[in-house]
Amino acid sequence: MDTTKKYDLIIVIPTYNESKSLRIEKFISFLNKKRMVGICFVNDGSTDGTKEILTALQQKIEDQIFVLDCIHNKGKAEATRAGMNYCNEHFGFDKIAYLDADLSTSLEECYRISKKVNKKLTFVFGSRIKILGSRIERNAFRFVTGRVIATVISKILNLGVYDTQCGVKVFSRDLSTDVFSKSFLSKWLFDVEIFFRIIQLYSRQEAVLKMKEIPLTEWVDKGDSKVKMSYFFKLWLDLYKINQVYNKQ
Repeated sequence: MDTTKKYDLIIVIPTYNESKSLRIEKFISFLNKKRMVGICFVNDGSTDGTKEILTALQQKIEDQIFVLDCIHNKGKAEATRAGMNYCNEHFGFDKIAYLDADLSTSLEECYRISKKVNKKLTFVFGSRIKILGSRIERNAFRFVTGRVIATVISKILNLGVYDTQCGVKVFSRDLSTDVFSKSFLSKWLFDVEIFFRIIQLYSRQEAVLKMKEIPLTEWVDKGDSKVKMSYFFKLWLDLYKINQVYNKQ
């Protein structure tokens, strides 16, 4: 582990039982081209050999790949938070992102939008909005339900955000330290909590100027989401809890 190197970008990737879906060659190829980028995999209590695969991958590029091993499964929210806090404690970097392990959003796309983070913009996030020239492939049912959920979330946040749940978000170092300091209420809707926390940190008026939603040029649904379809009915309770707690604060 190189704790002296200064990275332009660190990408945190939570993983849980990903032994059959990890695209090892994609990570190696990307990092060989982007020497100032590091990737921190968080093994979230996997039981299928994911840890061994990640350890072997780390040995191939030791100064750019790091593995944080969680013995027990924490869920995506807390695994992501653990990775963010680990990187903030151990590495020097300017920007930090989190990304889904299936690479529905590619590493290249994550790197591209990370370039938008600067002194004025401290939070940028991808958006799966289909525009001319883009390749956005989503399961029809997930797309419809996702739009319903996104519309409700936008109303709750009182922000004109199209896609709060896209799995790629990039933060300045300082902002990431504040946003991920406390545990999340929800295992899967923690993205909504991130927006609430940023609004609380900056004030709503300033937060709008500090964040930017960037349409992705490519996003492909891999069809292997860890979120069960039954959660569609439970997430409304999560949304209610989040809305109640953060609005009281």
